[in-house]
Amino acid sequence: MKFEYQQLINQKQIIDELELQSFEMNIYLLKLHVGNNQGMLYENGQLMRFHSTQQVRDAFAEFTVLRSVMVHDSPYDEMIGNPPKTETNLKMPFSMQQPY
Repeated sequence: MKFEYQQLINQKQIIDELELQSFEMNIYLLKLHVGNNQGMLYENGQLMRFHSTQQVRDAFAEFTVLRSVMVHDSPYDEMIGNPPKTETNLKMPFSMQQPY
């Protein structure tokens, strides 16, 4: 499912889980869980990208987010010649509160 950012704002949607997916070079994508639906966040039909965690906090400052996590997929083992792990994702809590 696709979630359009502006539509979420207009509906004042409650986000059950915000999953911040971290990629190399400071690229972050969001997967949202709203009710029984889950999907990526889009803006004007394009996958919405963020370049810092603060951008995510700012974009969702007016939303009610019940749970937020950051997921980082590390290719480290493959880079050093080890066989790939079956699960390389690191999932940790992510605070939506301003760090200051």
